[in-house]
Amino acid sequence: MNKLLIICGPTATGKTRLGISLAKKFNGEIVSADSRQVFVGMDIGTGKDLPANSKLQTLNSKLGFRNSDLGFYLIQGIRLWGYDLVSPKDEFSVSKYLRCVQKVIGDIEKRGKLPILVGGTGLYIKGVVDGIPTVDIPRNKKLRENLEKLTADEMYEHLSQIDSFRAGAMNSSDKKNPRRLIRAIEVAMWMIDNSQRNFPQNKKAFNTLFIGLSAPSGYLEKKINKRVEARIDMGFEKEVENLIKFGVDWNDQSMMSLGYRQWRDFAEGAVEKERAVSEWKKEERKYAKRQITWWKRDGRINWFDIREADYPKKVENLVKKWYKVNNVAKD
Repeated sequence: MNKLLIICGPTATGKTRLGISLAKKFNGEIVSADSRQVFVGMDIGTGKDLPANSKLQTLNSKLGFRNSDLGFYLIQGIRLWGYDLVSPKDEFSVSKYLRCVQKVIGDIEKRGKLPILVGGTGLYIKGVVDGIPTVDIPRNKKLRENLEKLTADEMYEHLSQIDSFRAGAMNSSDKKNPRRLIRAIEVAMWMIDNSQRNFPQNKKAFNTLFIGLSAPSGYLEKKINKRVEARIDMGFEKEVENLIKFGVDWNDQSMMSLGYRQWRDFAEGAVEKERAVSEWKKEERKYAKRQITWWKRDGRINWFDIREADYPKKVENLVKKWYKVNNVAKD
């Protein structure tokens, strides 16, 4: 069974940095699992942290996605896949991510390397590791058009009537998210129409090791605040201006990402910059709490406190024990 290393946890915990370090030691390549980093041209606000003058590199392979080769960035000699999968003008879904990443992971394995899945988007990682039975249920354009006329509360009430179990499983954030509510209703309606409640899990079996990075809330909040400020200093405002000039609309899915949607009011003159930055920090902190809630439910994760100076060595030792089973570690 092929091995898959997963590094997960809330934002601002240094997951990618750790992943690159482990990739060097264990002959690996990074695969991003971040729903915000899939969009081209959204580098600063999503925290891609690419080296200066980095360019997406492609292989002449059959890893095509939308008629073009998948690409990777080279960071400290390590390939990082999963960035820049789609135009910021286009829609993107978990289904598309999985089709893309499954090809990438398969290619990494064929070349005898260790795939390292790194990110904070729990649904992406769940899809790769455990499968999502409903991921390939098609969109219903007519249904969506009708639902878009409703408020979030009305959508949730509608979902409760047709699938009370699915509605009850939603957290408070999901209940207010029109996009997620529409998809939940769409899935529920499709299952009713097809008289089907159970689906085979379309997933590949892996020998996995989960590494989770964490920190106390107060410590993490300070890191998040500093990270947002650093992104402003790096030129986030100019990045947003370029996206709008390129033709990206504020209502596009990409611009619903944290940071970008908080920036809209400032860009349109409705609030001062300080207010927009404050809102961004607040929403990033709330997002981190939601991530922690998601990951804490998964008993497979080996947690490490990033405040501990020797945590990278502890992680390395754990990975080495796991990796050396039927493998020869490349130190």
